[in-house]
Amino acid sequence: MMILRLINQLDDDISALTHLLIEAVAEGASIGFLAPLSVHDAGVYWQQVAQKVAHHDSILFGAYQQDTLVGTVQLALCHKANGAHRGEVEKLIVAKSAQGQGVAKSLMHLLELDAKKQGLQLLVLDTKVGDTASFLYPKLGYQAAGTIPNFARDGLGKLAATVYFYKELR
Repeated sequence: MMILRLINQLDDDISALTHLLIEAVAEGASIGFLAPLSVHDAGVYWQQVAQKVAHHDSILFGAYQQDTLVGTVQLALCHKANGAHRGEVEKLIVAKSAQGQGVAKSLMHLLELDAKKQGLQLLVLDTKVGDTASFLYPKLGYQAAGTIPNFARDGLGKLAATVYFYKELR
């Protein structure tokens, strides 16, 4: 049974979040880091996320199976006067052991429900072309806005194209 929830205090989950991030990067995920990602650097990242959560700049969602964190996604809020209606989906990560079980889809559904409750009207995101996520987002109603070649290095250091998606919330 999967449990989805907001993660308001990262202290209890910092070790699991760190492991999840390191695993994803080692598998080649293009989420801002290069392998090998150290425990220290992953921990520093999650401490920065904790500060964003505390300052209401970001919302962190977690998926748990039998009390084990198996997935996470973030909603970054825009505080600019002309962008307060939009949010950015960041770092959808699912543990290798839980992939193919609907974790990503469930996390995205929770994120979208929360975004609607907050009055957001638009979600944006980007992902590496060819990643599993690049096939998931269109199934969830996201529209491709464009592709940029050689945009970023994936977790293994290879240059990869990225595709931008958006979804208007109704």
